[in-house]
Amino acid sequence: MNRNTRTNLATYLKDGLRYDGRKPTDFRDITIETDITRSAEGSARVRIGKTEVIAGVKLAVQKPYPDRPDEGTMMVNAELRPLASPQFETGPPGDWATELARVVDRGIRESKLIDTATLCITPGELVWNVMIDLVSINDDGNLLDAAGLAALAALKTTKLPGLKDKMVDYEHRTNDKLPISDAEPLPITVFSVDGHQFIDPTYEEEDAYDARLTIATNKKGELCALQKGGEGPLSIDEIDKMVHLAVDKAQEVRKKLPR
Repeated sequence: MNRNTRTNLATYLKDGLRYDGRKPTDFRDITIETDITRSAEGSARVRIGKTEVIAGVKLAVQKPYPDRPDEGTMMVNAELRPLASPQFETGPPGDWATELARVVDRGIRESKLIDTATLCITPGELVWNVMIDLVSINDDGNLLDAAGLAALAALKTTKLPGLKDKMVDYEHRTNDKLPISDAEPLPITVFSVDGHQFIDPTYEEEDAYDARLTIATNKKGELCALQKGGEGPLSIDEIDKMVHLAVDKAQEVRKKLPR
């Protein structure tokens, strides 16, 4: 943590200001593009300010797990490329990449966005495996929210590939969309500095927080997942305010999703 940045940020937030002129509860400009690559069954590029994340969805067939013979599977992987930030290194996923993938996975899984039973092709023999890959293109803060939004946008536009002789026919896609619910789970991360709360930090602001809480909610405003970060403690009252702020902001961001 940069102590000087923290002190300056706390001073700004006390007056309801940000370095870039935003209010504490304002997002930067958000843009969403879908179907950005032909090699994925679903894809999206999300930009929040200068932060940029790409999500791709691939579908494969496999044998189901023995204890769930009539359910498909889902997994999320995050790749934080060195070109996105000097903090990222080549090699196996680090702790931050692992946390990012788990937070996005948990929101999707716990919201029941994907009913794994609908991914069953032949009980006990063949099921769909949904693989969501998240790739950072540029990190100027708030990768968690950008990744969650990109994953959801990609899933909403995913179409099933063809299936021939129990093999995936990627050359002939169907018009059948991936069966998902209308839960629309989104993570919103609320940060705290010296008791002042704010969202969507820039890279500089993200280097100066005391604590953060990522709150994934569905379209009904119901909690799906929580993830705390940072060394600072949070009181029950602070958590309550963070949750309410996240619910409101998630509803705002959902309006930008493809329909």
